[in-house]
Amino acid sequence: MPLRIFNNLSSVIAQNRLDVNNRNLGEVISRIASGDRLFGTKANAAEKATSELLNSYTRTLRQASKNLNDGISLINVAESGLNEQSGILIRLREILTVAGGAIGQNERDTLQLEINTLRDEFNRIANSTEFNGQKLLDGSLAVSIATDQHVVITVGLDSSASSQIDINSAVNLSSTATAALGLDAVSATSFDDAADSLSIVEAALDTISGFRASIGATQNRFTRALNTLNVSIENLTATFSVIKDADIAEELADLTKQQLLVQSSSAMVGQANLVPEGILLLLQQ
Repeated sequence: MPLRIFNNLSSVIAQNRLDVNNRNLGEVISRIASGDRLFGTKANAAEKATSELLNSYTRTLRQASKNLNDGISLINVAESGLNEQSGILIRLREILTVAGGAIGQNERDTLQLEINTLRDEFNRIANSTEFNGQKLLDGSLAVSIATDQHVVITVGLDSSASSQIDINSAVNLSSTATAALGLDAVSATSFDDAADSLSIVEAALDTISGFRASIGATQNRFTRALNTLNVSIENLTATFSVIKDADIAEELADLTKQQLLVQSSSAMVGQANLVPEGILLLLQQ
């Protein structure tokens, strides 16, 4: 290489390499500090786009998982109300069985008072059982109401039918008020009334049992769907992690490499700056 006074090419080359190595060292340190493999110039646009898409899918499915948990809670509240109503019907059947025996009118009047009280509580449960402001036992979950009033939860990535669950269609829970079940006619004031009322209570109990069976089946469906969602979230998170997360062991090895390169290039800049001294030696001869 020729010796020149104004342009020290060896020094320029060494300084350029020092700049590159310093820049690479800074990116390695940033990746380790942030844990982001896609930081800096190492990643390409395709990887960044894919990672963002996967992150979007994961966050959407996590919200869908929350929706399913809310749906399970809604079903549990409805089941709790139906369970209490079932208990009331069992008590009514017991009272009417007593009323079918050889008892006096005073005893019948006392039994009727309890029937009236239980009927009021039955209606209170039907009208007050709700989840997050949504009525559950007043017919709001029946499939017969307007479609735009159905309770629908999103459990997928889009708005297609396969990504939604219509709770009304799943449970078809009609009103459980006494008027809807014919319980307003229940009476123990006479033997005949008690006998007729017993069949009404039996029919109402069968209806409530059917509702509870539908609720139980829907609960199992939601649980299975939630398990499937959680597996999807796990797999998407793992794929996202492979693309996005930095491998710290690999980055530490790269850090050591870049530190050595910076040190060696710094030393070579110093050595290159000594090259023009050869010109002075030539001039002194």
